[in-house]
Amino acid sequence: MVLACTVAYLATLVRAQAPLNPPTQPGEDRIIQDFQARVSHYVEQRRKLAGNSPKPTTSSEKLDTAQQELARKSQVTRSQSERGDIFSPEIAAYLRRQIAATLAGPQGRRIRSSLHRAEPIQDVPLHVNQVYPQKLPLQSTPPSLLLNLPPLPKELQYRIVGRNLVLLDVTPKLIVDFVPSAIPSDKD
Repeated sequence: MVLACTVAYLATLVRAQAPLNPPTQPGEDRIIQDFQARVSHYVEQRRKLAGNSPKPTTSSEKLDTAQQELARKSQVTRSQSERGDIFSPEIAAYLRRQIAATLAGPQGRRIRSSLHRAEPIQDVPLHVNQVYPQKLPLQSTPPSLLLNLPPLPKELQYRIVGRNLVLLDVTPKLIVDFVPSAIPSDKD
Protein backbone atom coordinates (compact mmCIF):
# COMPACT_ATOMS: atom_id res chain seq x y z
CA MET A 1 0.00 0.00 0.00
CA VAL A 2 2.81 2.41 0.94
CA LEU A 3 4.64 1.56 -2.29
CA ALA A 4 1.53 2.26 -4.36
CA CYS A 5 1.03 5.63 -2.65
CA THR A 6 4.70 6.52 -3.16
CA VAL A 7 4.52 5.63 -6.88
CA ALA A 8 1.34 7.68 -7.30
CA TYR A 9 2.92 10.64 -5.49
CA LEU A 10 6.07 10.48 -7.62
CA ALA A 11 3.99 10.29 -10.80
CA THR A 12 2.16 13.45 -9.70
CA LEU A 13 5.46 15.25 -9.12
CA VAL A 14 6.77 14.24 -12.55
CA ARG A 15 3.58 15.46 -14.23
CA ALA A 16 3.81 18.75 -12.31
CA GLN A 17 7.33 19.32 -13.64
CA ALA A 18 6.53 18.21 -17.20
CA PRO A 19 6.04 20.87 -19.86
CA LEU A 20 2.50 22.20 -19.98
CA ASN A 21 2.43 22.02 -23.77
CA PRO A 22 4.65 19.14 -24.93
CA PRO A 23 5.55 18.91 -28.64
CA THR A 24 2.60 17.56 -30.59
CA GLN A 25 3.19 18.57 -34.18
CA PRO A 26 5.04 16.21 -36.52
CA GLY A 27 8.70 17.13 -36.94
CA GLU A 28 9.07 19.07 -33.70
CA ASP A 29 11.45 16.49 -32.23
CA ARG A 30 13.74 17.12 -35.22
CA ILE A 31 13.50 20.90 -34.68
CA ILE A 32 14.40 20.54 -30.98
CA GLN A 33 17.35 18.28 -31.85
CA ASP A 34 18.56 20.82 -34.41
CA PHE A 35 18.29 23.59 -31.80
CA GLN A 36 20.17 21.55 -29.20
CA ALA A 37 22.91 20.74 -31.73
CA ARG A 38 23.29 24.45 -32.58
CA VAL A 39 23.45 25.38 -28.90
CA SER A 40 26.01 22.63 -28.15
CA HIS A 41 28.13 23.73 -31.10
CA TYR A 42 28.06 27.34 -29.88
CA VAL A 43 29.09 26.37 -26.34
CA GLU A 44 31.88 24.08 -27.60
CA GLN A 45 33.23 26.77 -29.94
CA ARG A 46 33.03 29.44 -27.26
CA ARG A 47 34.95 27.27 -24.80
CA LYS A 48 37.52 26.29 -27.42
CA LEU A 49 38.14 29.68 -28.99
CA ALA A 50 37.28 32.19 -26.29
CA GLY A 51 37.95 30.19 -23.14
CA ASN A 52 35.92 29.22 -20.15
CA SER A 53 34.23 31.43 -17.62
CA PRO A 54 36.55 33.47 -15.41
CA LYS A 55 37.84 31.86 -12.23
CA PRO A 56 36.06 32.90 -9.04
CA THR A 57 37.58 35.89 -7.32
CA THR A 58 36.66 38.31 -4.58
CA SER A 59 37.90 41.24 -6.67
CA SER A 60 35.06 42.79 -8.67
CA GLU A 61 37.63 44.55 -10.86
CA LYS A 62 39.30 41.25 -11.80
CA LEU A 63 35.93 39.69 -12.47
CA ASP A 64 34.80 42.61 -14.66
CA THR A 65 38.09 42.52 -16.58
CA ALA A 66 37.83 38.77 -17.10
CA GLN A 67 34.20 39.06 -18.26
CA GLN A 68 35.08 41.85 -20.67
CA GLU A 69 37.98 39.80 -22.04
CA LEU A 70 35.73 36.77 -22.53
CA ALA A 71 33.15 38.97 -24.27
CA ARG A 72 35.84 40.46 -26.55
CA LYS A 73 37.21 37.02 -27.47
CA SER A 74 33.70 35.70 -28.08
CA GLN A 75 32.84 38.66 -30.29
CA VAL A 76 36.01 38.18 -32.34
CA THR A 77 35.40 34.45 -32.81
CA ARG A 78 31.76 35.13 -33.78
CA SER A 79 32.35 38.26 -35.87
CA GLN A 80 30.38 36.78 -38.80
CA SER A 81 27.41 35.71 -36.67
CA GLU A 82 23.92 36.81 -37.60
CA ARG A 83 20.43 36.53 -36.24
CA GLY A 84 19.15 33.06 -37.05
CA ASP A 85 22.43 31.20 -36.57
CA ILE A 86 20.97 29.50 -33.48
CA PHE A 87 17.28 30.40 -33.83
CA SER A 88 16.75 29.31 -37.44
CA PRO A 89 13.36 30.25 -38.94
CA GLU A 90 12.03 26.77 -38.06
CA ILE A 91 13.31 26.97 -34.49
CA ALA A 92 12.00 30.53 -34.06
CA ALA A 93 8.56 29.44 -35.32
CA TYR A 94 8.58 26.50 -32.90
CA LEU A 95 9.52 28.77 -29.97
CA ARG A 96 6.81 31.27 -30.90
CA ARG A 97 4.23 28.44 -30.99
CA GLN A 98 5.36 27.16 -27.59
CA ILE A 99 5.24 30.63 -26.05
CA ALA A 100 1.83 31.44 -27.58
CA ALA A 101 0.39 28.10 -26.38
CA THR A 102 1.77 28.69 -22.90
CA LEU A 103 0.33 32.22 -22.74
CA ALA A 104 -3.03 30.92 -23.97
CA GLY A 105 -2.99 28.19 -21.32
CA PRO A 106 -4.05 28.16 -17.67
CA GLN A 107 -0.88 29.97 -16.50
CA GLY A 108 -1.06 32.63 -19.25
CA ARG A 109 -2.44 35.48 -17.18
CA ARG A 110 0.07 34.93 -14.38
CA ILE A 111 2.95 34.79 -16.86
CA ARG A 112 1.87 38.01 -18.59
CA SER A 113 1.40 39.68 -15.22
CA SER A 114 4.89 38.57 -14.20
CA LEU A 115 6.37 39.93 -17.43
CA HIS A 116 4.62 43.29 -16.96
CA ARG A 117 5.80 43.64 -13.34
CA ALA A 118 9.44 42.71 -13.98
CA GLU A 119 10.69 46.04 -15.31
CA PRO A 120 9.68 45.41 -18.93
CA ILE A 121 12.25 46.64 -21.39
CA GLN A 122 10.85 48.28 -24.51
CA ASP A 123 12.35 49.53 -27.76
CA VAL A 124 15.90 48.34 -27.17
CA PRO A 125 17.70 47.61 -30.44
CA LEU A 126 19.17 44.11 -30.27
CA HIS A 127 22.14 42.83 -32.21
CA VAL A 128 23.69 39.40 -32.28
CA ASN A 129 27.15 39.40 -30.72
CA GLN A 130 26.39 42.57 -28.74
CA VAL A 131 27.17 42.77 -25.04
CA TYR A 132 23.91 43.16 -23.16
CA PRO A 133 23.69 46.84 -22.15
CA GLN A 134 24.96 47.18 -18.57
CA LYS A 135 22.40 49.73 -17.48
CA LEU A 136 19.42 47.63 -18.56
CA PRO A 137 17.90 45.17 -16.11
CA LEU A 138 18.08 41.49 -17.00
CA GLN A 139 14.41 40.58 -17.03
CA SER A 140 14.01 36.99 -16.00
CA THR A 141 11.89 34.49 -17.86
CA PRO A 142 9.01 33.11 -15.79
CA PRO A 143 9.63 29.47 -14.77
CA SER A 144 6.24 28.34 -16.07
CA LEU A 145 7.26 29.64 -19.49
CA LEU A 146 10.72 28.05 -19.27
CA LEU A 147 9.10 24.64 -18.75
CA ASN A 148 7.82 24.83 -22.33
CA LEU A 149 11.12 25.83 -23.94
CA PRO A 150 14.01 23.48 -24.71
CA PRO A 151 16.51 23.29 -21.84
CA LEU A 152 19.80 25.15 -22.12
CA PRO A 153 23.31 24.42 -20.82
CA LYS A 154 24.39 26.39 -17.75
CA GLU A 155 26.32 28.90 -19.89
CA LEU A 156 23.15 30.15 -21.60
CA GLN A 157 19.81 31.62 -20.52
CA TYR A 158 16.60 32.75 -22.12
CA ARG A 159 15.79 36.40 -21.42
CA ILE A 160 12.87 38.59 -22.39
CA VAL A 161 13.60 42.02 -23.87
CA GLY A 162 10.37 43.76 -24.81
CA ARG A 163 8.55 41.10 -26.83
CA ASN A 164 11.78 39.43 -27.97
CA LEU A 165 13.22 36.16 -26.71
CA VAL A 166 16.98 36.53 -26.24
CA LEU A 167 19.56 33.77 -25.94
CA LEU A 168 22.15 35.19 -23.56
CA ASP A 169 25.64 33.85 -22.86
CA VAL A 170 25.64 34.41 -19.12
CA THR A 171 29.25 35.17 -18.22
CA PRO A 172 30.23 37.62 -20.96
CA LYS A 173 26.58 38.80 -21.10
CA LEU A 174 26.66 38.40 -24.86
CA ILE A 175 23.53 38.23 -27.02
CA VAL A 176 24.00 34.98 -28.93
CA ASP A 177 20.74 35.20 -30.90
CA PHE A 178 17.16 36.41 -30.49
CA VAL A 179 13.65 35.80 -31.77
CA PRO A 180 11.88 39.07 -32.60
CA SER A 181 8.26 39.35 -31.45
CA ALA A 182 8.38 35.98 -29.72
CA ILE A 183 5.94 37.15 -27.04
CA PRO A 184 2.52 37.79 -28.57
CA SER A 185 1.14 41.21 -27.78
CA ASP A 186 -1.65 41.45 -25.23
CA LYS A 187 -4.01 42.10 -28.14
CA ASP A 188 -3.12 38.86 -29.96
